[in-house]
Formats: sequence, C-alpha cells, structure tokens
Amino acid sequence: MRVFDPILINGLRVKNRFVRSATAEGMATPDGAVTDRLEATLAALAAGGVGLVISGHAYVEKRGQAGIGQLGVHLPAAEAGIARLSRAVHAYGGRFVVQLAHAGCRADPQLSGEPAVGPSASEGPDAPPCLAMAAEDLARVEAAFGTAAAICREAGADGVQIHAAHGYGLSQFLSSRTNRRAGAYGGSLQNRARLLLEVVGAIRGRVDRDFPVLVKINSEDFIEGGMTAAESAQVASWLEAAGVDAVELSGGTLDSGRLSPVRPGRIAIPGGEAWYREAARNLRQAGVAIPIILVGGIRSLETAEDLVASGTADMVALSRPLVREPGLVNRWLSGDTAPSACASDNLCFVPLRKGEGIRCLTEEREQARAAREPEGCLRRPGGIIPPGPPG
Repeated sequence: MRVFDPILINGLRVKNRFVRSATAEGMATPDGAVTDRLEATLAALAAGGVGLVISGHAYVEKRGQAGIGQLGVHLPAAEAGIARLSRAVHAYGGRFVVQLAHAGCRADPQLSGEPAVGPSASEGPDAPPCLAMAAEDLARVEAAFGTAAAICREAGADGVQIHAAHGYGLSQFLSSRTNRRAGAYGGSLQNRARLLLEVVGAIRGRVDRDFPVLVKINSEDFIEGGMTAAESAQVASWLEAAGVDAVELSGGTLDSGRLSPVRPGRIAIPGGEAWYREAARNLRQAGVAIPIILVGGIRSLETAEDLVASGTADMVALSRPLVREPGLVNRWLSGDTAPSACASDNLCFVPLRKGEGIRCLTEEREQARAAREPEGCLRRPGGIIPPGPPG
C-alpha cells in the first residue's frame, strides 16, 4: 500500500506516510520542561509505527503559553528536553518535529504572568482580555520563533512546524475576524500573512536550508469573517515560495462550534472521513507542489490509502485515534485493518483541562466495565448475556 511507502521532506526520509498531528499532551512541568511521562508518550507513538511524530504545541515565549502542562521551547535550557524527545522517537525509527506556537490572544495570563497580546485588542465583554501587538512585540515574536527553531536543531530534532491554525496567534493574524489592524500587518490578505511569512524568514535565518520547516494552517476557519478556502490556498502558495517544506491542512477554530478542529461525534466510515479532502485538492490545483499533510476525521486505513494513492495528500495525520491507540499504525500494518476505535467523544480532553494530561477516558471506562463483568459473558444493549451451557 502506498501509505506505507517512505517519503522525503526536504531530504528527510520518513518511513511511511503516517503523521502524529500535534496534540496537546499537557504533560510538561509548570515551567514547560519535558517529563518522563511526555517522553514515554512520544516514544510509544514511534514504537507504534508512526513515521513522523509532531510534538504538541510548544510555546516560543512564556506570554504565548496557552495551557497548563504545555511544552516550552522558550529558553536555552529547553534543549536538553527536546534532545530527550528526539532520542526517544529516533530509537524506534521515527522522525521527530517540534511544533512551535504562540497562543496570541488565547494565551493564559495566569500561567504566563503577562497580558495576552495578539493582532488586535479584544472587543466585547465575553472576549478574553488581549492587547494589540506593537512593533516591538512583533519583532519579539519573530525572534522567539527563530531562537526556538535553533534550539530544536541543536537538540537533534528533525524539523519544526509553525502552528498557524485553529485560532491561535498566527492564525489570528490570518483572519480578518480577529485581525482588525490597519497598516502593514492588517487589512489585505498579504498584510495579514506578513507576520507568518516573517516568522518563516526568522527561522530560516537561524537554521540551515536543509532543516525541514513545516507549517500547519487552516483550510478555512468555518466562522463568519474567518479565513476562507481561497485565502488558505493563496497563503500555502506564499509559504512554498518562502521556503516552507510541507503544509499540514486542518480547519476550524475553538469558536467554530461543531466545525472545530476536534468535531465531536462518531464519524461515518468512509463517507464522513477526511473533512478537508477538497481543500487539499484545491492546493494542488493552485500549484502547491510541496508535500501536503492532511488531518481531520481520518479513521480507516482504506481512507488513508485512498488519500495517498489518489495524490490528494502526500501524508495523513492522526490525532485523537492515536490517543486511543498509539499502536494503530502497526496494527494496520500487521493485517488487522479494523478502523480506529476512537469514539471522537472528546473525553480525552477532560483530564487535559484538569492538568492531568491527555488520555482516553472512554477506553479506561470500557476496560473497567469489562473487568466488572463475569468471565464469559457477552454484552448487549441494556444488559449482559450470561454464558450458555458448555458444549
């Protein structure tokens, strides 16, 4: 199958087309340092067959921290932790990329100790407090991304991914809904994309051209006034011209309701899978030639293979399915091609929000229920069927 074939990203050989899309783990220390649990989590993904493991979003400066337990790549001391994660993934033949992020107006001032800053000051009583970035703030953000990328390179990571999706900092600049600036960084799409492109330039100024730089963007925001599909395709073209080596397509923001990046509810297979399939095709039609990574609602091997074999995407990325089953790729490779058991109920985020780290509560409840049932019983809706007589 094509999905198990290797691929090159700017000379980096990845053993298959499966990607662990950046997923907030919530397992770092309060100051953003790597823990044994975080290291074990990423190692399990590589051991489970994922070719490219992308870390959860890692803040590049403290005032860009979004949540509790978030990984930080904001200080030179972070190099040792990133080196640990790199070695853990490499030990199982995987490749490791660090997702670099700034939460912008979604930063948590209680965690950072500083006011949140973004493209525009917050409006309305329900909006979280946020200040508009001044020129020195923009320069500070660009420099922070460049420094973080250099730390990752020195630590042995295989690349970095810039997080410009889901309504976080750089995504806020891309959207006319959240970017109400005048001047060089607001108004036209070219101006709204300026900070993202300057971040790419800042990173390229700190790492060699052979160091893979990826970007995650929305296919569209699915919210009034947000970034559109046509704008996304244009931004992707600009990113390629700026020297980006691969684009991951996602969609939605935390304000997009049921069209958020983590849509709740079981996914129909195959009809409900691959939410951004058409957007990936649009990128190809727009002439984007760098590898396209597609995430969003992929639950079966058949759909993953179709996306790659048809040329719609070069790689397929999984998030919640790998929370439920880190060894999913190896299971599929072994011949057990049953779809992911992920219920897409988002219960995995409950412990994350409590500061306990992400994990699959649904699986834990199923295991606990099975342990309580008499041996040999079968389950049916509404009750248990006792085992029949032997023979």
